[in-house]
Amino acid sequence: MLGKIKVRITALTCASILSIIGIGAAPFKISDMLNVNGKVILNVPEVEMDSFILDGGVAGITEKDIYVEAVEKSAQKAAEVEEVVEEEIPVEEEINFVMANVQNSVNVRAEANTDCEVVGMLYNKCGGTILEEGDGWTKIESGELVGWVRNDFLYFGEDAKAYAEQVCDRIARVNVECLRIRKGPSTEAETDGLFEINSEWTVLEELEDWVKVDYKGAERYVSADYVDVEYFIEDGETMEEIKAREAIAALEKAKLTANQGAYAANADDTTLLGAIIQAEAGNQCYDGKLAVGAVVLNRVKSDRYPNSIREVIYAPGQFGPARNGSLDVVLQNGVNEECMQAAREALEGATTVGDAKNFHRAGSGESGIVIGAHVFY
Repeated sequence: MLGKIKVRITALTCASILSIIGIGAAPFKISDMLNVNGKVILNVPEVEMDSFILDGGVAGITEKDIYVEAVEKSAQKAAEVEEVVEEEIPVEEEINFVMANVQNSVNVRAEANTDCEVVGMLYNKCGGTILEEGDGWTKIESGELVGWVRNDFLYFGEDAKAYAEQVCDRIARVNVECLRIRKGPSTEAETDGLFEINSEWTVLEELEDWVKVDYKGAERYVSADYVDVEYFIEDGETMEEIKAREAIAALEKAKLTANQGAYAANADDTTLLGAIIQAEAGNQCYDGKLAVGAVVLNRVKSDRYPNSIREVIYAPGQFGPARNGSLDVVLQNGVNEECMQAAREALEGATTVGDAKNFHRAGSGESGIVIGAHVFY
């Protein structure tokens, strides 16, 4: 933001010559004094001064002569001119938003009092606009959430801006009807699709004329001229929004954990299932281990895959450990108890990913249920 400020510049003026003249009555007036090319020009015939008196008189020298001589001498010096100019100088823009200064969340209340009703929550990447400032509290607006937060749990001004830059993702919003996605930062690079207007993509890097974005897990480039890059500051949630989200999450979890039906397996197949779980997800949480077992059993029960555990696991081009020998190493060394437990539960129909039949490394571009380092779909 630029503000305008007036700056006064002064230099020596020819009015200083009046120090040689007293003040008194005179028959002529000055209508104008101009500084033209370094010379002071006086229009004497139009001169009239209210008071103009000589300190002493000399025969043959009139008041007019003395005045003109004084003006001419002053022109040989620097003439002082007063001038008012307007100069544009940067004025610091007021930062009217806050960021939550918390590890997890902070209560937003109906009034500036810890005894008042909690109307919502701000989380650690949430920000808001300042509506009102109180004694140790600030009223903010963040999405649909409006309420008071203690100042101890907020960043203000430059601190808020710096924190947003530190923790918030940058997004590129497309500002034209249709924008080419390219595989390299050049108009000669191959096109890999089109972005629609107002679509938003996570920024990986800003180059001089290009922006590198995450496009389904791949690095792609768009022209910087046709996107607006900004920090994505999340909104807080009202209590109504929190309850709705939790209800949806509960329903989704119920679907994902609904029993898929038991499958009868002998000891060798159970051990093989435990081994593939360990080879694929031995370093993951228990839900991730159970998810791998569930994927194998979901395939066995599907008409699109073989109908036995061994055939599913050793199907060409499917499970990497079955191809690279790491599955055999696990079988030789013995399967750990946690992976065996996950195998037994999966055989009983337990699942954490519903009827998902595939999984890949998280971040591979597939959308689905992320558990640990894998995405299931």
